[in-house]
Amino acid sequence: MTKSVKTVVVVNSSGRQGASFARSADAVGWRVRAHMKDKVGIVAEDICSLTNVTVFEGPLTNPKIIDQLFEGSPDLAFINTVHWGNEVAIGKALVDAAKKAGVKHLVYSSMPNHAAFDKKWKTLPMWATKVKIEEYIRELGLPATFVYTGIYHNNFTSLNYPLFQMELQEDDSFEWQAPFHPDKKLPWLDAEHDVGPAVLQIFMDGPRKWADKRIPLAYQYLTPLEVCEAFGRALYRPIRYVRGPITYQIPVPTGYREHLQVFEDTLGKRDAPYFGPDLEAQGTQTAEELWEGNRDMEEYAKEIFPIEERNNGCRWMDDDESDKDDPKVYQISA
Repeated sequence: MTKSVKTVVVVNSSGRQGASFARSADAVGWRVRAHMKDKVGIVAEDICSLTNVTVFEGPLTNPKIIDQLFEGSPDLAFINTVHWGNEVAIGKALVDAAKKAGVKHLVYSSMPNHAAFDKKWKTLPMWATKVKIEEYIRELGLPATFVYTGIYHNNFTSLNYPLFQMELQEDDSFEWQAPFHPDKKLPWLDAEHDVGPAVLQIFMDGPRKWADKRIPLAYQYLTPLEVCEAFGRALYRPIRYVRGPITYQIPVPTGYREHLQVFEDTLGKRDAPYFGPDLEAQGTQTAEELWEGNRDMEEYAKEIFPIEERNNGCRWMDDDESDKDDPKVYQISA
């Protein structure tokens, strides 16, 4: 691909993945046509402030928004569909618009279909919609690449959210309870930091190299125990991992609860590989080829986790004035 200025459509540009790519594309001077449902929140405000970004605000259930997004024959499109409305119908409408506009390279953020590999594994409900959209893209024959993201570092929170809660204990330690075997290697990435540069490189290399490819975006494979050790080193606190069921301390939408239940069964109890056997075998090689400046788990826990916690109204870090000149490596037990 030449270094000429490109025009790229970004769907869900206020989400972790879309925002990361919108920032990367803006930084190299590309024209970004960024969709977001609304302009609420610090991420949306940041994207709206970027020099080369034109924002299209509104629900994608409105076909006029999709038409406006793809006006002017944009060169490229990065699409990450989400669960607002009928995701499959919206995804197909976006893909149809991309094809009609003559988009030369589409990158779609998909996820694996575990049921296709082993009958004892189930397809995760909120990933099944992405599988259907990926299949539709292939049917249309668009020059497309499919990225599969590992588990986000920034899923972790001390708030009462299921699966990735780092629960603050009375002794100021943290405890993470999840259904994974303590020694199960899981793929991780900092979505906000690393998705954008990786997708940008895919576009710069072009469809000749990446068309029809499925790319696992993960920069570390860490066990739950290793994750806790990384957090412990970063936060100077003991972090304990407990293998146990997903708990629900706040109301969770029915669809998300069903997704988590299958997640717990397939990836927890039945120990399925996160990306499926074929992509899991690639490890971090392809992701590192695309982007070498990734942020690892320990750096995230040290530099970013406390900031995100503060933005969420948490203040545990204000009392953490212990001797940080004497880092400790905590022994973590399951």
